[in-house]
Amino acid sequence: MSRPNPEVDLLVAGAGPAGVATALVAARAGLSVRVVDRATFPRDKTCGDGLTAGALRLLEDLGVGVPDLATTQPVDTVVLVGPDGRQVSLPLPADGHHAVVTTRADLDAALVAHARAGGVEVVEGTTVDAVDADAGGVTVAHGAATTRARFLVAADGHYSTVRRLVAPDDRADLGSWHAFRQYFRGVHDPRLWVLFEADLLPGYVWVFPLPGGRANVGFGVLRNPGTSGKVLAATWRDLLDRPALQSVLGPDAEPEDRHRAWPIPATFDAARLSAGPVLFVGDAAGVVDPMTGEGIAQALETGILAARAVAAGGPTAAVAARYRHGVTRALGRDLRFAATLQRLLRSPARTRGALALVGLTPWTRRNFARWMFEDYPRALLLTPDRWRSGAFTPPGAYRVPT
Repeated sequence: MSRPNPEVDLLVAGAGPAGVATALVAARAGLSVRVVDRATFPRDKTCGDGLTAGALRLLEDLGVGVPDLATTQPVDTVVLVGPDGRQVSLPLPADGHHAVVTTRADLDAALVAHARAGGVEVVEGTTVDAVDADAGGVTVAHGAATTRARFLVAADGHYSTVRRLVAPDDRADLGSWHAFRQYFRGVHDPRLWVLFEADLLPGYVWVFPLPGGRANVGFGVLRNPGTSGKVLAATWRDLLDRPALQSVLGPDAEPEDRHRAWPIPATFDAARLSAGPVLFVGDAAGVVDPMTGEGIAQALETGILAARAVAAGGPTAAVAARYRHGVTRALGRDLRFAATLQRLLRSPARTRGALALVGLTPWTRRNFARWMFEDYPRALLLTPDRWRSGAFTPPGAYRVPT
């Protein structure tokens, strides 16, 4: 039976950072693009809300600026607290933004608005129900509509519906971390805090400041068979009673919403990046940093690479191979290096030793802050093929012209 010609070059399932990055770059390359998402924007998205230097530079390249975001809290100081209570204060450079906290509700809404302004069709409130791939492309049923496309990019998160439809035997959606988040008001400290509690390692507690005395407060731990939602909630109640976290939140802090838990898919080597004319990006590709749980920069990067792979043309197999090679080259070494560090930091003694080294001198504090916030690739020091002049001291994003 003959198949109809594709009506769009690219259909993107998911309008988060990975999906919108895909759509924007593809549209700029002259491809016809349609984005579908089950949500209606703005909508809340459970996340730590932190944007690293790497994420900020990619957003700037896509044309999304800090002024486009309704809530932004630039960060200039990070405080690390070790298992023994030792504090190390890390200054971030002042040449542009190297870390910003903004809610995902505001970030994703701004991205969707920017995509529409760039000519991308975004269909909200529709779910992907069926995917039928063949030699000529892919037919996707979503809601009451059907779209025929040359390629489908799955940017639909760690519970990827597209993955379950095209690769039902894959188990990469389980996630390797569990995270827990709650918003607080009455938190007056503008610094960003990371607390390494001995019983959570290599996980940690975070307090990420937001404007108006608000903060995103939460923790992340490695997934294990006994880590249920009930266990996470009990752990959260215990953490809120600990003096270390209470001293950071201050006496006026109070929760403003219910706590929420979610899995973090740091499963790069286990996750599938493509299946025929389907490319997986962002959380659906398991490209979250296994040491920090950061995933926005990686989501943007994979979306950009997917769009470029499709725009370069060629048969389906060649496009998929180009994308897989691009992701492995751009992210593989850094994610594997981060996984090695994560395993080392499961020991309280090694974590204490690492923080002692970080705090040795102003130089170590300053450069660890840059490394921590993805100012340059995780494994840059060990990959000399990426060394360039200024590679270890790049400027921040959104610099004010002088």
